[in-house]
Amino acid sequence: MRLRFIILTIFFNNVTMTSNFSIRLKTGKLTRREAIKIFALGILLARYGDLLKKFNLNLDQEELKPYWVMVIDIGKCIGCNLCTYACKAVNDTAPDIFWNVVYTYKKNGKSYYMPRLCMQCEEPPCVEVCPVGATYKREVDDLVVMDYSKCIGCRYCMAACPYGARYFNWKDYTEKNKYVPKYGSPEVSRRLRGVVEKCTFCYQRLDKAMKKGLVPGIDEEVTPACVVACPTGARRFGNLKLGKVFHPKFGELSKDEIDKRGFVLKEELGTKPRVIYLLPV
Repeated sequence: MRLRFIILTIFFNNVTMTSNFSIRLKTGKLTRREAIKIFALGILLARYGDLLKKFNLNLDQEELKPYWVMVIDIGKCIGCNLCTYACKAVNDTAPDIFWNVVYTYKKNGKSYYMPRLCMQCEEPPCVEVCPVGATYKREVDDLVVMDYSKCIGCRYCMAACPYGARYFNWKDYTEKNKYVPKYGSPEVSRRLRGVVEKCTFCYQRLDKAMKKGLVPGIDEEVTPACVVACPTGARRFGNLKLGKVFHPKFGELSKDEIDKRGFVLKEELGTKPRVIYLLPV
């Protein structure tokens, strides 16, 4: 009962979903305080939605749920691989596993760099084919994550992923991580032999955001490691429902600009990736 009382108190103190608030939400004109409230309310709704329905609170769970996206500006990426190194340090991946890979391609004699990570698809093929529910979309924000305790190592998800973003652990990883501590420190446990793994958008940091009242994309400690490590601001991250994404040092990027220059990989497959690339200016 005490838990229910706390939850309801939070909601009654924050439920100011007036028409003006709804307009600001849709246009992205929210204050930092409102952005934190939206993030917190979305998570509470995902976890305690059934309880709140009993009180007829007029709150739309899907509208408040954060829509995390990562935006990568190809014109700003210099191929330094600091994003890769930070990812390997923070997520403590094995030497032969790279959740983040930077590819090089040339056009008109000029080199461009395109990082590839898990696309965090809205319609993820990997989830559809997993026979045991080890790959799933979590309720709080629909990010595609892994339950390693359920994974049976069938690798169906690897075959289904059209982006080659999943990796299988063929052995237990016991070596020292050469990227630690120079590029960061491990924030998650090492995966065991026999399971599949992939990029998670550093969800351990996103989960920390609500507890500390911080905003992913703005505050470094709750922003994905690859975004924080980028020295040119080529990467930005945030809840696109707020109408913009951010980099802790290089500021914000509006949804209008993303719509003008943005594209996703293999759009024709209908997977609806949450990693958006920007064409060079």
